[in-house]
Amino acid sequence: MAGLKTLDFMTTPFYLRSSGLAPFRLHPSLLLQLKNKFHSLHSHYSFRSSLHCSLSENSTANSLVDGIGVAGSKAADDKLLQVVLVSPQIPGNTGCIARSCAASGVGLHLVGPLGFEVDDTKLKRAGLDYWPYVVVKVHSSWADFRDYFKQQNGEKRLLAFTKRGTNIHSDFSYRRGDWLVFGSETTGLPPEALADCKSEQLGGGTLKIPMIETYVRCLNLSVSVGIGLYEASRQLNYEQFQSHTESCNDTEQSSFAEDIFA
Repeated sequence: MAGLKTLDFMTTPFYLRSSGLAPFRLHPSLLLQLKNKFHSLHSHYSFRSSLHCSLSENSTANSLVDGIGVAGSKAADDKLLQVVLVSPQIPGNTGCIARSCAASGVGLHLVGPLGFEVDDTKLKRAGLDYWPYVVVKVHSSWADFRDYFKQQNGEKRLLAFTKRGTNIHSDFSYRRGDWLVFGSETTGLPPEALADCKSEQLGGGTLKIPMIETYVRCLNLSVSVGIGLYEASRQLNYEQFQSHTESCNDTEQSSFAEDIFA
């Protein structure tokens, strides 16, 4: 429209006027620095707050965190599906997987040693503002996780996703109480994890996602989790999707934009 002018933050100087003083000019570069600093601080403290709410570093049997999202917490209570990452090394992958867990209403378990700190910037960015909606449990080792798993009530089994699995993931019959276990990006699953997944007492077998290996060594970890998780969810008629999610803090509001695939 005629007479209207759009201000470009990067090129248009801003003038501030205070009562009794002459106006002074803020250069766009200074404004940009202030803007970036504000968003950095806001993002950092928001993420730390979310992690405080959604991560537990001790491994007592009741240490799955409460109150961080109805979808996640009910998935933990009902033992519908769980995702287990053993020694993940790339924070961006884990953040993406946490986002998938939030979207599908399942719990997430991180088994150490981890290749990053839980407040890593890349982990935060990949998970965006979905961390408050994920039930996350951190275990110090596979032995620590095994003890925790044995203490869980109800029918349950460990399913290992590995390149050398004996069953194709889409041919396998999933059921309530399945824990989907994925290995490190660099070394895969450790022998003790594979042994437990194959054992009659704890496991249900090993699964593989078919791929052409001529040029590709392996699929990305977050992609593999998404494929396995959604196939299991499909077979269970997306039952866990019926739960509703809410923030861990009733007064905290998250802004979600629809149809944005970032």
